[in-house]
Order: sequence, then structure tokens, then C-alpha cells
Amino acid sequence: MSDLLETIAQVRREVCDLHAELTRYQLVVWTAGNVSGRIPGYDLMVIKPSGVSYDELTPEQMVVTDLYGTPVARLSSDADGNPAAWGNPDLSPSSDTAAHAYVYRHMPEVGGVVHTHSTYATAWAARGEEIPCVLTMMGDEFGGPIPVGPFALIGDDSIGQGIVETLKNSHSPAVLMQNHGPFTIGKDAKSAVKAAVMCEEVARTVHIARQLGDPLPIDQAKIESLYDRYQNVYGR
Repeated sequence: MSDLLETIAQVRREVCDLHAELTRYQLVVWTAGNVSGRIPGYDLMVIKPSGVSYDELTPEQMVVTDLYGTPVARLSSDADGNPAAWGNPDLSPSSDTAAHAYVYRHMPEVGGVVHTHSTYATAWAARGEEIPCVLTMMGDEFGGPIPVGPFALIGDDSIGQGIVETLKNSHSPAVLMQNHGPFTIGKDAKSAVKAAVMCEEVARTVHIARQLGDPLPIDQAKIESLYDRYQNVYGR
């Protein structure tokens, strides 16, 4: 039990700290957006509470839920006999929790999920248009275009279903949910945040390129080569 509590505490700190990256890169406004992280080895996740300002977030406020988005009951004590909570019982998990939970249930390789309403990526989502792979950076990071997922309403796991169906056969760690905004995934929460940052960067750059004319496509074989090198060789 003590190992589980230590792991939960670590993930809560990481998830809390990563929310500062969303504001640092101007990917969110007010209380919108969220980061979640899987608890390794357990059917549990940690996610931002609903309606709490980014500058007020603390690790203790991060909500622990099962992989159906249900907050987990308070534990009686930690290894030293001190009261220990899985999460603040007065705070509800993010309204996007069901979507995150669905992704974790159906994509066991995913350890982190992020949702933002970043301006340029969300503009592409509003058009229901994928971001074409016209930058080597996109080949490296996304292995092709950033795809569009189906329209879905918040309230159940419909958004999660759209994320999984769109990304399960794609290299891309990002999906533009139509009329909603980007969701990103990663091996851990930090990787998912990086994908969100890169998604907004390429969305902005490709938009600017289109104001100048038609961006030049990259041959798919070259995209695959770029992706393979970056994912398996670069920085190793």
C-alpha cells in the first residue's frame, strides 16, 4: 500500500506541475484544458479538478479516479499512519474525465492525455480539416498529418471513443476533435504535453504558410523515414 501511495503522490505532483506548461505555452485560457496521467501498474489515473484556476492548482487537488472516471474513495492512512486522501473529496474531476478514462482503458500503451483549446489547432478543428504534413518537424513528431476526429458532445465517453478510433491506426499523438479542439496522448503525461505544444506550433505554422500559397507536400516515404529516425535514432 505504501508503494501505491508514493506512486500516486508522485503522479499528482507531475500532473500538477505540467499544467503550468499549458499556460506557459498559451494553450489554455481561464480553467479550460486538462492534463491526466496513468498510475503505472494500477487501473487508476490522476486528472485536474474541474473549475480550479491554473495559478491555484496544488498536487493535493489532483483527483484520483478509476479508469471509468469515478473518483476513488479516501484511504484511511499512509505508511506512517497519517491521513491520506486519493483526492480532495470536495473537488470534482475535469468534465473531460470520461474521455481520458476511455483512452486509458482502450490504449494500454498510453500513460498521459492532454486536452487544450489552443487557438490555431482549435481553428483547424472548427473547420473539420486535418493539418497536412508539410513540415519535416511534423514528419518527426506526428509521422503524417494530424487527423480530425468526429464531432462528439461532452458528458459521456463519446469523445474518448472518437480519439481512440482516430488514433489507433495513426502515428500521430494528436487528434483534432471536430468543433472542439486538440487531444494528445503520450507514453506519460509529459510526452502528451509535448505533443500538445508541438500540435499548436505546427497548426500555426501551416496556417501561415497557407496565407502565402499552397504548402508543398512531403512524399509519404520521406515522412516515414523522418518519423523512424526521430523516434528510434535521434537523441539515442
